Amino acid sequence: MAAPELQVNLGRRALLLTAASLPVACISSLPFPQGVTEPQPFNVQMRPPQVGQQWVYNVRNVFNSLPVDTITETVVSVGNQIRISRVGNKLGTLQDEIQSPWGFVLQDPHWNPPQQLQRAIPLWPEELRAGWSGSYQTRYEVLGYPDSSYYWGLNIDAQTWESVQAPAGDFLTLKYHSSAPAFQSNDFSRLANWRDEDVWLSPKIGRWVIRRSSGRYILAGMNIAGALWEDYLESELVSWK
Repeated sequence: MAAPELQVNLGRRALLLTAASLPVACISSLPFPQGVTEPQPFNVQMRPPQVGQQWVYNVRNVFNSLPVDTITETVVSVGNQIRISRVGNKLGTLQDEIQSPWGFVLQDPHWNPPQQLQRAIPLWPEELRAGWSGSYQTRYEVLGYPDSSYYWGLNIDAQTWESVQAPAGDFLTLKYHSSAPAFQSNDFSRLANWRDEDVWLSPKIGRWVIRRSSGRYILAGMNIAGALWEDYLESELVSWK
Protein backbone atom coordinates (compact mmCIF):
# COMPACT_ATOMS: atom_id res chain seq x y z
CA MET A 1 0.00 0.00 0.00
CA ALA A 2 1.30 3.48 -0.88
CA ALA A 3 2.20 5.86 1.96
CA PRO A 4 -0.38 8.61 2.68
CA GLU A 5 1.70 11.39 1.12
CA LEU A 6 2.29 9.27 -1.98
CA GLN A 7 -1.44 8.67 -2.19
CA VAL A 8 -1.98 12.44 -2.02
CA ASN A 9 0.45 12.95 -4.88
CA LEU A 10 -1.04 10.21 -7.03
CA GLY A 11 -4.56 11.37 -6.37
CA ARG A 12 -3.81 14.97 -7.20
CA ARG A 13 -1.92 14.11 -10.35
CA ALA A 14 -4.78 11.87 -11.45
CA LEU A 15 -7.07 14.87 -11.12
CA LEU A 16 -4.74 16.99 -13.22
CA LEU A 17 -4.51 14.31 -15.90
CA THR A 18 -8.30 14.01 -15.91
CA ALA A 19 -8.62 17.75 -16.31
CA ALA A 20 -6.18 17.73 -19.22
CA SER A 21 -8.18 15.05 -21.04
CA LEU A 22 -11.60 16.72 -20.73
CA PRO A 23 -13.06 19.08 -23.35
CA VAL A 24 -12.40 22.68 -22.45
CA ALA A 25 -16.13 23.44 -22.25
CA CYS A 26 -16.54 20.86 -19.47
CA ILE A 27 -13.95 22.41 -17.18
CA SER A 28 -14.85 25.18 -14.76
CA SER A 29 -11.71 26.52 -13.12
CA LEU A 30 -11.80 27.90 -9.59
CA PRO A 31 -11.93 31.71 -9.75
CA PHE A 32 -9.35 33.76 -7.91
CA PRO A 33 -10.66 34.80 -4.47
CA GLN A 34 -11.93 38.36 -4.32
CA GLY A 35 -11.82 40.29 -1.06
CA VAL A 36 -12.72 43.84 -0.05
CA THR A 37 -9.76 46.11 0.69
CA GLU A 38 -9.57 47.31 4.29
CA PRO A 39 -7.35 49.81 6.13
CA GLN A 40 -4.42 48.66 8.22
CA PRO A 41 -5.75 47.66 11.67
CA PHE A 42 -4.09 48.96 14.83
CA ASN A 43 -2.30 46.76 17.39
CA VAL A 44 -2.96 43.61 15.42
CA GLN A 45 -1.60 40.45 17.06
CA MET A 46 -1.41 36.87 15.87
CA ARG A 47 -3.43 34.46 17.98
CA PRO A 48 -0.96 32.41 20.10
CA PRO A 49 -1.03 28.62 19.78
CA GLN A 50 -2.77 26.40 22.33
CA VAL A 51 -3.32 22.65 22.41
CA GLY A 52 -6.70 21.85 20.91
CA GLN A 53 -6.90 24.71 18.44
CA GLN A 54 -8.24 23.33 15.18
CA TRP A 55 -8.89 24.37 11.59
CA VAL A 56 -10.80 22.41 8.95
CA TYR A 57 -10.22 23.10 5.24
CA ASN A 58 -11.86 22.02 2.02
CA VAL A 59 -9.15 21.46 -0.61
CA ARG A 60 -10.04 21.79 -4.28
CA ASN A 61 -8.24 21.50 -7.61
CA VAL A 62 -8.02 25.00 -9.10
CA PHE A 63 -7.98 23.70 -12.69
CA ASN A 64 -11.41 22.07 -12.54
CA SER A 65 -12.88 23.01 -9.12
CA LEU A 66 -13.12 19.34 -8.13
CA PRO A 67 -12.82 18.50 -4.42
CA VAL A 68 -9.58 16.80 -3.39
CA ASP A 69 -10.10 16.27 0.35
CA THR A 70 -11.21 17.85 3.61
CA ILE A 71 -8.26 18.23 5.96
CA THR A 72 -8.42 18.80 9.73
CA GLU A 73 -5.40 20.46 11.35
CA THR A 74 -5.08 20.37 15.15
CA VAL A 75 -2.48 21.78 17.55
CA VAL A 76 -1.34 18.73 19.54
CA SER A 77 1.68 20.12 21.42
CA VAL A 78 3.08 23.52 22.36
CA GLY A 79 6.56 24.24 23.69
CA ASN A 80 9.93 24.63 22.00
CA GLN A 81 8.10 23.24 18.99
CA ILE A 82 4.46 23.64 18.00
CA ARG A 83 3.17 20.47 16.35
CA ILE A 84 0.05 20.49 14.20
CA SER A 85 -1.42 17.13 13.25
CA ARG A 86 -3.19 16.77 9.90
CA VAL A 87 -5.85 14.24 8.90
CA GLY A 88 -7.68 13.97 5.58
CA ASN A 89 -11.19 12.58 5.32
CA LYS A 90 -10.14 10.58 2.27
CA LEU A 91 -6.42 10.10 2.73
CA GLY A 92 -6.19 9.55 6.47
CA THR A 93 -3.20 10.57 8.56
CA LEU A 94 -0.83 13.02 6.85
CA GLN A 95 2.55 14.42 7.89
CA ASP A 96 2.57 16.86 10.81
CA GLU A 97 3.45 20.52 10.48
CA ILE A 98 6.08 21.71 12.97
CA GLN A 99 6.73 25.35 13.84
CA SER A 100 9.59 26.59 16.01
CA PRO A 101 8.87 29.22 17.17
CA TRP A 102 5.26 30.10 16.32
CA GLY A 103 5.08 31.47 12.80
CA PHE A 104 8.36 29.85 11.69
CA VAL A 105 8.01 26.54 9.90
CA LEU A 106 10.53 23.77 10.53
CA GLN A 107 8.68 20.83 9.00
CA ASP A 108 6.46 21.80 6.10
CA PRO A 109 4.08 19.09 4.81
CA HIS A 110 2.27 21.44 2.47
CA TRP A 111 4.51 20.75 -0.50
CA ASN A 112 5.20 17.41 -2.12
CA PRO A 113 7.45 15.88 -0.95
CA PRO A 114 7.16 17.23 2.63
CA GLN A 115 10.17 19.30 3.69
CA GLN A 116 12.33 19.17 6.81
CA LEU A 117 14.03 22.58 6.84
CA GLN A 118 17.54 22.92 8.24
CA ARG A 119 16.65 26.39 9.52
CA ALA A 120 13.12 27.49 10.34
CA ILE A 121 11.81 30.32 8.13
CA PRO A 122 8.64 32.43 8.40
CA LEU A 123 5.36 30.84 7.42
CA TRP A 124 3.68 34.26 7.22
CA PRO A 125 4.92 37.89 7.27
CA GLU A 126 7.02 38.71 10.33
CA GLU A 127 5.28 42.08 10.51
CA LEU A 128 1.50 42.08 10.06
CA ARG A 129 1.32 45.15 7.86
CA ALA A 130 0.75 45.76 4.17
CA GLY A 131 3.96 46.61 2.33
CA TRP A 132 6.24 44.43 4.46
CA SER A 133 8.54 42.00 2.59
CA GLY A 134 11.28 39.51 3.42
CA SER A 135 13.58 37.00 1.72
CA TYR A 136 14.97 33.80 3.24
CA GLN A 137 17.35 31.04 2.24
CA THR A 138 17.86 27.63 3.79
CA ARG A 139 18.13 23.99 2.78
CA TYR A 140 15.66 21.17 3.21
CA GLU A 141 15.67 17.41 3.46
CA VAL A 142 12.94 15.10 2.25
CA LEU A 143 11.31 13.39 5.23
CA GLY A 144 12.72 9.91 5.60
CA TYR A 145 15.79 10.68 3.46
CA PRO A 146 18.22 12.64 5.69
CA ASP A 147 21.37 11.99 3.63
CA SER A 148 20.74 14.73 1.04
CA SER A 149 19.69 18.37 1.24
CA TYR A 150 18.47 20.87 -1.33
CA TYR A 151 18.40 24.65 -1.66
CA TRP A 152 15.18 26.43 -0.69
CA GLY A 153 14.68 30.16 -1.07
CA LEU A 154 11.48 32.02 -0.20
CA ASN A 155 10.20 35.57 -0.76
CA ILE A 156 7.21 36.89 1.19
CA ASP A 157 5.35 40.08 0.24
CA ALA A 158 2.47 41.39 2.39
CA GLN A 159 0.13 43.09 -0.07
CA THR A 160 -3.07 44.37 1.50
CA TRP A 161 -5.67 43.89 4.21
CA GLU A 162 -8.87 42.35 2.88
CA SER A 163 -12.20 41.12 4.19
CA VAL A 164 -12.91 37.71 2.70
CA GLN A 165 -15.72 35.20 2.92
CA ALA A 166 -15.36 31.46 3.44
CA PRO A 167 -17.71 28.68 4.56
CA ALA A 168 -16.51 29.40 8.12
CA GLY A 169 -17.65 33.05 7.93
CA ASP A 170 -16.29 36.53 7.21
CA PHE A 171 -12.72 37.39 8.22
CA LEU A 172 -10.32 40.32 8.20
CA THR A 173 -7.13 39.01 6.59
CA LEU A 174 -3.67 40.07 5.55
CA LYS A 175 -3.22 38.96 1.95
CA TYR A 176 0.36 38.04 1.14
CA HIS A 177 2.20 36.40 -1.73
CA SER A 178 4.98 33.86 -1.26
CA SER A 179 7.31 32.70 -4.02
CA ALA A 180 10.11 30.16 -4.28
CA PRO A 181 11.54 31.26 -7.64
CA ALA A 182 14.55 28.97 -8.05
CA PHE A 183 14.49 26.18 -5.48
CA GLN A 184 16.26 22.85 -5.94
CA SER A 185 14.05 19.79 -6.38
CA ASN A 186 14.99 16.40 -5.01
CA ASP A 187 14.09 15.16 -8.52
CA PHE A 188 17.30 15.86 -10.46
CA SER A 189 15.51 15.58 -13.80
CA ARG A 190 13.93 18.96 -13.08
CA LEU A 191 16.14 21.73 -14.44
CA ALA A 192 14.14 24.68 -13.11
CA ASN A 193 11.53 24.90 -10.38
CA TRP A 194 9.33 27.64 -8.98
CA ARG A 195 6.33 27.80 -6.68
CA ASP A 196 3.83 30.52 -5.79
CA GLU A 197 1.19 31.04 -3.15
CA ASP A 198 -1.49 33.61 -2.41
CA VAL A 199 -2.57 33.47 1.22
CA TRP A 200 -5.30 35.25 3.19
CA LEU A 201 -4.10 35.13 6.81
CA SER A 202 -6.43 35.81 9.74
CA PRO A 203 -4.64 36.90 12.94
CA LYS A 204 -7.91 36.26 14.80
CA ILE A 205 -7.81 32.51 14.13
CA GLY A 206 -4.00 32.14 14.01
CA ARG A 207 -4.01 30.67 10.50
CA TRP A 208 -5.12 31.31 6.95
CA VAL A 209 -8.67 31.47 5.67
CA ILE A 210 -7.67 30.76 2.06
CA ARG A 211 -4.40 29.38 0.72
CA ARG A 212 -3.89 28.98 -3.04
CA SER A 213 -0.71 27.16 -4.12
CA SER A 214 0.90 26.19 -7.41
CA GLY A 215 4.23 25.01 -8.78
CA ARG A 216 5.88 24.56 -12.18
CA TYR A 217 9.08 23.03 -13.54
CA ILE A 218 10.86 22.16 -16.78
CA LEU A 219 12.75 19.10 -17.96
CA ALA A 220 15.66 18.77 -20.40
CA GLY A 221 14.78 20.08 -23.85
CA MET A 222 11.84 22.16 -22.63
CA ASN A 223 11.45 25.91 -22.53
CA ILE A 224 9.67 28.00 -19.94
CA ALA A 225 6.56 28.36 -22.09
CA GLY A 226 6.04 24.60 -21.96
CA ALA A 227 6.64 24.19 -18.22
CA LEU A 228 4.82 21.37 -16.47
CA TRP A 229 2.47 21.95 -13.56
CA GLU A 230 2.73 20.55 -10.08
CA ASP A 231 -0.43 20.55 -7.98
CA TYR A 232 -2.58 23.69 -8.19
CA LEU A 233 -4.74 23.63 -5.09
CA GLU A 234 -6.85 25.96 -2.98
CA SER A 235 -7.66 25.40 0.71
CA GLU A 236 -10.71 27.20 2.17
CA LEU A 237 -11.66 27.35 5.84
CA VAL A 238 -14.75 25.37 6.82
CA SER A 239 -14.56 25.71 10.62
CA TRP A 240 -12.16 26.61 13.41
CA LYS A 241 -11.91 26.62 17.19
